[in-house]
Amino acid sequence: MKADIIVIGGGAAGLMAAWGAADALVSKGSDASVVVLEKMPRAARKVMITGKGRCNFTNLKDWNEFSTHIRTKPNFVKPSFFNLTPQKLIDFFEGYGMPVIVERGDRAFPESHRASDVVDTLVSACYSKGVKIETEAEVLEVQYRPEGFTLKLKDGGVWTCRKLIIATGGLSYPTTGSTGDGLRWAEALGHKIVPTFPSLTALVPRGYKQQEGKDLHIDRSTPFAELGEKLNGVSLKNVGVQLLVQGTLAQEEFGDIDFTDGGLEGPVGFQISRKAVKSLVNGSRVSVLIDMKHGVPLEELLVRVRELWKEVDHDPRSIRLREKEKCRILLGKLMPWDLIPAFTACHPQIITLERKGRSDTKVWVNMLEIAKALKCWRFDIAGYVGYERCVVTAGGVSTDEVVAKSLESRLIPGLHFCGEVLDLDCDTGGYNLHLAFCTGLLAGQYCAEGK
Repeated sequence: MKADIIVIGGGAAGLMAAWGAADALVSKGSDASVVVLEKMPRAARKVMITGKGRCNFTNLKDWNEFSTHIRTKPNFVKPSFFNLTPQKLIDFFEGYGMPVIVERGDRAFPESHRASDVVDTLVSACYSKGVKIETEAEVLEVQYRPEGFTLKLKDGGVWTCRKLIIATGGLSYPTTGSTGDGLRWAEALGHKIVPTFPSLTALVPRGYKQQEGKDLHIDRSTPFAELGEKLNGVSLKNVGVQLLVQGTLAQEEFGDIDFTDGGLEGPVGFQISRKAVKSLVNGSRVSVLIDMKHGVPLEELLVRVRELWKEVDHDPRSIRLREKEKCRILLGKLMPWDLIPAFTACHPQIITLERKGRSDTKVWVNMLEIAKALKCWRFDIAGYVGYERCVVTAGGVSTDEVVAKSLESRLIPGLHFCGEVLDLDCDTGGYNLHLAFCTGLLAGQYCAEGK
Protein backbone atom coordinates (compact mmCIF):
# COMPACT_ATOMS: atom_id res chain seq x y z
CA MET A 1 0.00 0.00 0.00
CA LYS A 2 1.25 3.43 -0.91
CA ALA A 3 0.49 7.05 -0.07
CA ASP A 4 2.23 10.35 -0.78
CA ILE A 5 1.97 11.57 2.82
CA ILE A 6 1.38 9.34 5.84
CA VAL A 7 0.59 10.58 9.34
CA ILE A 8 1.18 8.08 12.14
CA GLY A 9 -1.18 8.88 14.98
CA GLY A 10 -4.77 10.05 14.73
CA GLY A 11 -4.84 12.39 17.73
CA ALA A 12 -5.18 16.16 17.84
CA ALA A 13 -1.80 16.81 16.19
CA GLY A 14 -2.11 13.99 13.68
CA LEU A 15 -5.60 14.85 12.45
CA MET A 16 -4.73 18.54 12.11
CA ALA A 17 -1.54 17.60 10.26
CA ALA A 18 -3.52 15.44 7.85
CA TRP A 19 -6.07 18.20 7.28
CA GLY A 20 -3.32 20.79 6.78
CA ALA A 21 -1.54 18.64 4.22
CA ALA A 22 -4.72 17.72 2.35
CA ASP A 23 -6.03 21.30 2.37
CA ALA A 24 -2.75 22.58 0.91
CA LEU A 25 -2.81 19.87 -1.76
CA VAL A 26 -6.43 20.58 -2.73
CA SER A 27 -5.71 24.32 -2.91
CA LYS A 28 -3.09 23.79 -5.59
CA GLY A 29 -5.02 21.15 -7.48
CA SER A 30 -2.85 18.19 -6.55
CA ASP A 31 -4.28 14.69 -6.34
CA ALA A 32 -1.57 13.46 -3.93
CA SER A 33 -2.92 11.20 -1.17
CA VAL A 34 -2.87 11.69 2.59
CA VAL A 35 -3.37 8.73 4.95
CA VAL A 36 -3.62 8.61 8.75
CA LEU A 37 -2.60 5.36 10.46
CA GLU A 38 -4.18 5.09 13.92
CA LYS A 39 -3.66 1.98 16.03
CA MET A 40 -6.80 2.40 18.17
CA PRO A 41 -10.34 1.49 17.00
CA ARG A 42 -11.23 5.18 16.91
CA ALA A 43 -9.22 8.32 16.26
CA ALA A 44 -8.42 10.91 18.97
CA ARG A 45 -9.18 8.77 22.01
CA LYS A 46 -7.15 11.04 24.26
CA VAL A 47 -8.97 14.16 23.06
CA MET A 48 -12.21 12.48 24.15
CA ILE A 49 -11.15 12.56 27.81
CA THR A 50 -9.49 15.99 27.76
CA GLY A 51 -10.83 18.47 30.31
CA LYS A 52 -12.93 15.75 31.99
CA GLY A 53 -14.71 15.20 28.70
CA ARG A 54 -15.36 18.91 28.06
CA CYS A 55 -12.21 19.55 25.99
CA ASN A 56 -10.56 22.89 26.66
CA PHE A 57 -8.93 22.94 23.22
CA THR A 58 -7.16 26.31 23.25
CA ASN A 59 -6.52 29.49 25.21
CA LEU A 60 -7.11 32.93 23.74
CA LYS A 61 -4.15 34.68 25.33
CA ASP A 62 -1.83 36.57 23.01
CA TRP A 63 1.68 35.28 22.31
CA ASN A 64 3.41 37.31 25.01
CA GLU A 65 1.26 35.76 27.73
CA PHE A 66 0.67 32.38 26.05
CA SER A 67 4.41 31.81 25.73
CA THR A 68 4.91 32.16 29.50
CA HIS A 69 2.89 28.95 29.91
CA ILE A 70 5.19 26.90 27.64
CA ARG A 71 7.64 25.00 29.85
CA THR A 72 10.25 24.12 27.24
CA LYS A 73 11.48 26.38 24.39
CA PRO A 74 8.77 28.93 23.51
CA ASN A 75 10.65 30.33 20.51
CA PHE A 76 10.57 26.94 18.82
CA VAL A 77 6.76 27.09 18.84
CA LYS A 78 6.50 30.69 17.63
CA PRO A 79 6.21 29.95 13.87
CA SER A 80 3.54 27.31 14.54
CA PHE A 81 1.61 29.59 16.90
CA PHE A 82 1.41 32.51 14.48
CA ASN A 83 0.50 30.17 11.63
CA LEU A 84 -2.47 29.00 13.71
CA THR A 85 -3.31 31.47 16.48
CA PRO A 86 -5.98 30.58 19.06
CA GLN A 87 -8.51 32.77 17.24
CA LYS A 88 -7.72 31.08 13.91
CA LEU A 89 -8.24 27.71 15.58
CA ILE A 90 -11.62 28.82 16.88
CA ASP A 91 -12.49 30.07 13.38
CA PHE A 92 -11.50 26.66 12.01
CA PHE A 93 -13.87 24.77 14.30
CA GLU A 94 -16.71 27.24 13.86
CA GLY A 95 -16.17 27.14 10.10
CA TYR A 96 -16.84 23.41 10.22
CA GLY A 97 -20.03 23.90 12.25
CA MET A 98 -18.87 23.57 15.87
CA PRO A 99 -19.97 26.52 18.06
CA VAL A 100 -17.33 27.63 20.58
CA ILE A 101 -17.64 29.25 24.01
CA VAL A 102 -14.86 31.06 25.90
CA GLU A 103 -14.86 30.77 29.69
CA ARG A 104 -12.88 32.11 32.65
CA GLY A 105 -9.14 32.29 32.03
CA ASP A 106 -9.59 32.70 28.23
CA ARG A 107 -10.22 28.96 27.91
CA ALA A 108 -12.13 27.85 24.80
CA PHE A 109 -14.53 24.87 24.79
CA PRO A 110 -17.06 23.46 22.35
CA GLU A 111 -20.36 25.14 23.24
CA SER A 112 -21.84 21.71 23.93
CA HIS A 113 -19.01 20.96 26.41
CA ARG A 114 -18.66 17.60 24.66
CA ALA A 115 -15.15 16.57 23.64
CA SER A 116 -16.70 14.25 21.08
CA ASP A 117 -17.76 17.33 19.08
CA VAL A 118 -14.11 18.36 18.72
CA VAL A 119 -13.18 14.88 17.52
CA ASP A 120 -16.13 14.58 15.14
CA THR A 121 -15.39 18.01 13.67
CA LEU A 122 -11.72 17.15 13.12
CA VAL A 123 -12.56 13.84 11.48
CA SER A 124 -15.23 15.42 9.26
CA ALA A 125 -12.81 18.18 8.25
CA CYS A 126 -10.26 15.56 7.22
CA TYR A 127 -12.79 13.58 5.21
CA SER A 128 -13.92 16.77 3.46
CA LYS A 129 -10.39 17.15 2.08
CA GLY A 130 -10.05 13.53 1.00
CA VAL A 131 -7.94 12.24 3.90
CA LYS A 132 -8.09 8.48 4.44
CA ILE A 133 -8.12 7.44 8.13
CA GLU A 134 -7.10 3.85 8.79
CA THR A 135 -7.97 2.71 12.33
CA GLU A 136 -6.62 -0.43 14.05
CA ALA A 137 -3.52 0.08 11.93
CA GLU A 138 -0.67 -0.31 14.41
CA VAL A 139 2.76 0.53 13.04
CA LEU A 140 5.55 -1.61 14.46
CA GLU A 141 8.56 -0.39 12.50
CA VAL A 142 9.62 2.65 10.49
CA GLN A 143 12.42 2.31 7.95
CA TYR A 144 14.00 5.09 5.93
CA ARG A 145 15.79 5.05 2.59
CA PRO A 146 16.56 8.01 0.30
CA GLU A 147 13.55 7.11 -1.85
CA GLY A 148 11.15 7.28 1.10
CA PHE A 149 9.74 5.49 4.14
CA THR A 150 8.53 1.93 4.68
CA LEU A 151 6.10 1.22 7.53
CA LYS A 152 5.50 -2.32 8.76
CA LEU A 153 2.19 -2.92 10.53
CA LYS A 154 1.20 -5.38 13.22
CA ASP A 155 -1.29 -7.09 10.91
CA GLY A 156 1.48 -7.77 8.38
CA GLY A 157 0.61 -4.89 6.11
CA VAL A 158 3.24 -2.60 4.64
CA TRP A 159 2.83 1.05 3.68
CA THR A 160 5.28 3.24 1.78
CA CYS A 161 5.38 7.02 1.44
CA ARG A 162 7.62 9.86 0.34
CA LYS A 163 6.85 12.04 3.37
CA LEU A 164 6.06 10.98 6.92
CA ILE A 165 4.64 12.81 9.92
CA ILE A 166 5.07 11.20 13.35
CA ALA A 167 2.29 12.42 15.65
CA THR A 168 2.06 9.56 18.12
CA GLY A 169 1.95 11.62 21.33
CA GLY A 170 3.95 10.86 24.45
CA LEU A 171 3.44 8.27 27.17
CA SER A 172 0.50 9.68 29.12
CA TYR A 173 -2.77 7.74 29.26
CA PRO A 174 -1.38 4.66 27.48
CA THR A 175 -4.89 3.14 27.29
CA THR A 176 -5.66 5.78 24.65
CA GLY A 177 -2.77 4.55 22.52
CA SER A 178 0.07 6.81 23.70
CA THR A 179 2.75 4.24 24.45
CA GLY A 180 5.90 5.99 23.24
CA ASP A 181 6.10 4.33 19.82
CA GLY A 182 7.14 7.54 18.08
CA LEU A 183 9.94 8.12 20.58
CA ARG A 184 11.39 4.70 19.84
CA TRP A 185 11.22 5.19 16.07
CA ALA A 186 12.76 8.65 16.31
CA GLU A 187 15.62 7.31 18.40
CA ALA A 188 16.17 4.43 15.99
CA LEU A 189 16.34 6.98 13.17
CA GLY A 190 19.11 8.84 14.99
CA HIS A 191 17.18 11.52 16.88
CA LYS A 192 18.04 12.54 20.43
CA ILE A 193 15.28 11.92 22.98
CA VAL A 194 15.11 14.31 25.94
CA PRO A 195 14.36 12.11 29.00
CA THR A 196 10.63 11.92 29.63
CA PHE A 197 8.68 12.20 32.86
CA PRO A 198 5.01 12.73 33.83
CA SER A 199 3.77 16.31 33.95
CA LEU A 200 0.43 17.78 35.05
CA THR A 201 -0.01 14.87 37.41
CA ALA A 202 -0.94 14.17 41.03
CA LEU A 203 1.71 14.65 43.70
CA VAL A 204 1.45 12.13 46.54
CA PRO A 205 2.10 13.54 50.04
CA ARG A 206 3.94 11.33 52.51
CA GLY A 207 1.44 9.29 54.50
CA TYR A 208 -1.28 9.68 51.82
CA LYS A 209 -1.00 6.14 50.43
CA GLN A 210 -0.35 2.80 52.11
CA GLN A 211 2.56 1.77 49.91
CA GLU A 212 5.47 4.16 49.87
CA GLY A 213 9.04 3.14 49.30
CA LYS A 214 11.97 3.85 47.04
CA ASP A 215 9.75 3.83 43.94
CA LEU A 216 8.64 7.41 43.26
CA HIS A 217 5.86 6.22 40.97
CA ILE A 218 2.85 5.57 43.20
CA ASP A 219 -0.02 4.11 41.21
CA ARG A 220 -3.34 5.88 41.53
CA SER A 221 -5.02 2.63 42.57
CA THR A 222 -2.76 2.24 45.65
CA PRO A 223 -5.00 2.15 48.75
CA PHE A 224 -5.22 5.20 51.00
CA ALA A 225 -3.39 5.55 54.27
CA GLU A 226 -5.12 7.43 57.09
CA LEU A 227 -4.18 10.88 55.78
CA GLY A 228 -5.47 10.07 52.30
CA GLU A 229 -8.77 8.83 53.71
CA LYS A 230 -9.23 12.13 55.55
CA LEU A 231 -8.24 14.41 52.66
CA ASN A 232 -9.68 12.68 49.60
CA GLY A 233 -12.44 14.75 48.04
CA VAL A 234 -11.50 18.05 49.71
CA SER A 235 -11.09 21.13 47.51
CA LEU A 236 -9.44 24.37 48.61
CA LYS A 237 -10.19 27.64 46.81
CA ASN A 238 -7.93 30.68 46.51
CA VAL A 239 -4.96 29.35 48.44
CA GLY A 240 -1.29 30.17 48.16
CA VAL A 241 1.01 27.27 47.31
CA GLN A 242 4.78 27.14 47.53
CA LEU A 243 6.96 24.39 46.12
CA LEU A 244 10.18 23.76 48.02
CA VAL A 245 13.07 21.80 46.50
CA GLN A 246 15.83 20.90 48.93
CA GLY A 247 14.25 23.40 51.32
CA THR A 248 14.51 26.29 48.84
CA LEU A 249 11.53 28.05 47.25
CA ALA A 250 11.31 26.84 43.64
CA GLN A 251 7.82 27.95 42.58
CA GLU A 252 4.91 29.94 43.99
CA GLU A 253 1.30 29.85 42.77
CA PHE A 254 -2.16 31.03 43.81
CA GLY A 255 -5.49 29.37 43.06
CA ASP A 256 -7.39 26.16 43.67
CA ILE A 257 -6.09 22.79 44.78
CA ASP A 258 -7.85 19.42 45.06
CA PHE A 259 -7.12 16.32 47.13
CA THR A 260 -8.09 13.32 45.00
CA ASP A 261 -7.67 9.56 44.85
CA GLY A 262 -4.23 10.30 43.36
CA GLY A 263 -3.00 13.01 45.72
CA LEU A 264 -2.58 16.76 45.25
CA GLU A 265 -4.19 17.89 42.00
CA GLY A 266 -6.38 20.75 40.77
CA PRO A 267 -5.16 23.73 38.74
CA VAL A 268 -2.41 24.77 41.16
CA GLY A 269 -1.42 21.18 41.95
CA PHE A 270 -0.86 20.59 38.24
CA GLN A 271 1.04 23.88 37.86
CA ILE A 272 3.70 22.82 40.36
CA SER A 273 3.79 19.14 39.39
CA ARG A 274 6.23 19.45 36.48
CA LYS A 275 9.02 20.98 38.53
CA ALA A 276 8.17 18.74 41.50
CA VAL A 277 8.35 15.50 39.51
CA LYS A 278 11.55 16.51 37.73
CA SER A 279 13.13 17.35 41.09
CA LEU A 280 12.04 14.05 42.63
CA VAL A 281 13.42 12.11 39.65
CA ASN A 282 16.72 13.94 40.11
CA GLY A 283 16.88 12.82 43.75
CA SER A 284 15.86 16.07 45.46
CA ARG A 285 13.61 16.48 48.50
CA VAL A 286 10.30 18.11 47.60
CA SER A 287 7.71 19.74 49.85
CA VAL A 288 4.51 21.71 49.26
CA LEU A 289 3.38 24.49 51.60
CA ILE A 290 -0.28 25.56 51.54
CA ASP A 291 -1.33 28.99 52.80
CA MET A 292 -5.08 28.82 53.35
CA LYS A 293 -5.32 32.51 54.28
CA HIS A 294 -3.27 33.95 51.45
CA GLY A 295 -2.88 37.71 51.64
CA VAL A 296 -3.61 37.87 55.39
CA PRO A 297 -0.48 38.45 57.52
CA LEU A 298 0.08 36.04 60.42
CA GLU A 299 -0.35 38.78 63.02
CA GLU A 300 -3.69 39.86 61.54
CA LEU A 301 -4.86 36.26 61.26
CA LEU A 302 -3.94 35.59 64.89
CA VAL A 303 -6.11 38.52 65.98
CA ARG A 304 -9.00 37.10 63.97
CA VAL A 305 -8.54 33.60 65.41
CA ARG A 306 -8.62 35.00 68.95
CA GLU A 307 -11.76 37.01 68.21
CA LEU A 308 -13.51 33.93 66.84
CA TRP A 309 -12.41 31.91 69.86
CA LYS A 310 -13.99 34.46 72.19
CA GLU A 311 -17.25 34.19 70.23
CA VAL A 312 -17.20 30.40 70.53
CA ASP A 313 -16.09 30.36 74.16
CA HIS A 314 -18.78 32.84 75.28
CA ASP A 315 -21.58 31.30 73.24
CA PRO A 316 -24.19 29.89 75.69
CA ARG A 317 -24.31 26.71 73.60
CA SER A 318 -20.62 26.09 74.41
CA ILE A 319 -20.95 26.07 78.19
CA ARG A 320 -20.95 22.29 78.55
CA LEU A 321 -18.55 21.59 75.70
CA ARG A 322 -14.97 20.44 76.20
CA GLU A 323 -12.09 22.46 74.78
CA LYS A 324 -11.54 20.01 71.92
CA GLU A 325 -15.18 20.32 70.87
CA LYS A 326 -15.00 24.12 71.00
CA CYS A 327 -11.79 23.96 68.99
CA ARG A 328 -13.63 22.06 66.28
CA ILE A 329 -16.29 24.76 66.16
CA LEU A 330 -13.55 27.39 65.87
CA LEU A 331 -11.90 25.54 62.99
CA GLY A 332 -15.25 25.28 61.25
CA LYS A 333 -15.27 29.06 61.04
CA LEU A 334 -11.83 29.04 59.43
CA MET A 335 -11.97 26.19 56.91
CA PRO A 336 -14.32 23.71 55.20
CA TRP A 337 -15.78 21.24 57.71
CA ASP A 338 -14.56 18.23 55.75
CA LEU A 339 -10.98 19.48 56.10
CA ILE A 340 -10.98 19.59 59.92
CA PRO A 341 -10.15 15.89 60.63
CA ALA A 342 -7.03 16.01 58.45
CA PHE A 343 -6.02 19.45 59.73
CA THR A 344 -6.19 18.40 63.38
CA ALA A 345 -4.42 15.10 62.68
CA CYS A 346 -1.55 16.91 60.91
CA HIS A 347 -1.30 19.63 63.58
CA PRO A 348 -1.63 18.02 67.01
CA GLN A 349 0.17 21.03 68.50
CA ILE A 350 -3.02 23.13 68.27
CA ILE A 351 -4.16 21.33 71.45
CA THR A 352 -1.83 21.71 74.44
CA LEU A 353 -2.00 19.63 77.63
CA GLU A 354 -0.82 21.28 80.83
CA ARG A 355 -0.28 18.92 83.76
CA LYS A 356 -0.58 20.55 87.19
CA GLY A 357 -0.55 17.28 89.09
CA ARG A 358 -1.15 13.56 88.77
CA SER A 359 -4.88 14.03 88.30
CA ASP A 360 -5.02 17.67 87.33
CA THR A 361 -4.68 18.25 83.59
CA LYS A 362 -5.71 21.38 81.72
CA VAL A 363 -6.43 21.39 77.97
CA TRP A 364 -5.55 24.57 76.08
CA VAL A 365 -6.40 25.56 72.51
CA ASN A 366 -3.25 27.13 71.07
CA MET A 367 -4.38 30.08 68.94
CA LEU A 368 -0.91 30.89 67.64
CA GLU A 369 -0.35 27.34 66.40
CA ILE A 370 -3.72 27.37 64.62
CA ALA A 371 -2.84 30.62 62.86
CA LYS A 372 0.62 29.34 61.90
CA ALA A 373 -0.82 26.06 60.57
CA LEU A 374 -3.39 27.96 58.48
CA LYS A 375 -0.58 30.02 56.98
CA CYS A 376 1.80 27.12 56.40
CA TRP A 377 0.48 23.56 56.08
CA ARG A 378 3.45 21.48 54.98
CA PHE A 379 3.26 18.31 52.89
CA ASP A 380 6.45 16.38 52.18
CA ILE A 381 6.06 14.68 48.80
CA ALA A 382 6.69 10.94 48.62
CA GLY A 383 6.09 10.47 44.88
CA TYR A 384 3.71 11.05 42.01
CA VAL A 385 1.10 9.36 39.84
CA GLY A 386 2.76 8.13 36.65
CA TYR A 387 1.92 8.03 32.98
CA GLU A 388 -1.24 6.01 33.60
CA ARG A 389 -3.10 9.19 34.60
CA CYS A 390 -0.85 12.20 33.96
CA VAL A 391 -2.21 14.81 31.55
CA VAL A 392 0.93 15.30 29.47
CA THR A 393 4.43 13.91 28.95
CA ALA A 394 7.42 16.19 29.46
CA GLY A 395 10.47 15.44 27.33
CA GLY A 396 10.49 13.82 23.91
CA VAL A 397 12.16 14.31 20.54
CA SER A 398 14.72 17.09 20.94
CA THR A 399 13.63 20.26 19.19
CA ASP A 400 17.30 21.03 18.50
CA GLU A 401 17.10 18.48 15.68
CA VAL A 402 13.81 19.76 14.19
CA VAL A 403 13.34 22.90 12.04
CA ALA A 404 10.90 25.24 13.81
CA LYS A 405 9.50 26.74 10.58
CA SER A 406 8.58 23.38 9.04
CA LEU A 407 8.71 20.78 11.86
CA GLU A 408 10.99 18.77 9.55
CA SER A 409 13.83 16.66 10.87
CA ARG A 410 17.29 18.15 10.44
CA LEU A 411 18.59 14.60 10.06
CA ILE A 412 16.15 12.93 7.67
CA PRO A 413 14.52 14.77 4.73
CA GLY A 414 10.75 14.30 4.52
CA LEU A 415 10.34 13.31 8.17
CA HIS A 416 8.25 15.66 10.31
CA PHE A 417 7.23 15.63 13.99
CA CYS A 418 4.36 17.39 15.74
CA GLY A 419 2.51 17.43 19.03
CA GLU A 420 3.43 15.73 22.27
CA VAL A 421 6.05 13.45 20.71
CA LEU A 422 8.26 16.54 20.66
CA ASP A 423 9.96 17.94 23.76
CA LEU A 424 7.10 20.42 24.25
CA ASP A 425 4.76 20.77 27.21
CA CYS A 426 2.75 23.53 28.83
CA ASP A 427 0.66 24.44 31.83
CA THR A 428 -2.93 23.30 32.09
CA GLY A 429 -5.55 25.57 30.51
CA GLY A 430 -5.79 24.66 26.82
CA TYR A 431 -2.14 25.39 26.03
CA ASN A 432 -1.03 21.80 25.36
CA LEU A 433 -3.84 21.05 22.93
CA HIS A 434 -3.21 24.28 21.08
CA LEU A 435 0.44 23.30 20.59
CA ALA A 436 -0.73 19.94 19.24
CA PHE A 437 -3.03 21.65 16.73
CA CYS A 438 -0.66 24.40 15.61
CA THR A 439 2.42 22.19 15.24
CA GLY A 440 0.29 19.62 13.45
CA LEU A 441 -1.01 22.16 10.94
CA LEU A 442 2.44 23.53 10.15
CA ALA A 443 3.93 20.04 9.74
CA GLY A 444 1.11 19.04 7.40
CA GLN A 445 1.32 22.17 5.28
CA TYR A 446 5.08 21.82 4.78
CA CYS A 447 4.72 18.16 3.92
CA ALA A 448 2.45 19.21 1.08
CA GLU A 449 5.16 21.49 -0.36
CA GLY A 450 6.47 20.19 -3.64
CA LYS A 451 3.62 17.73 -4.09
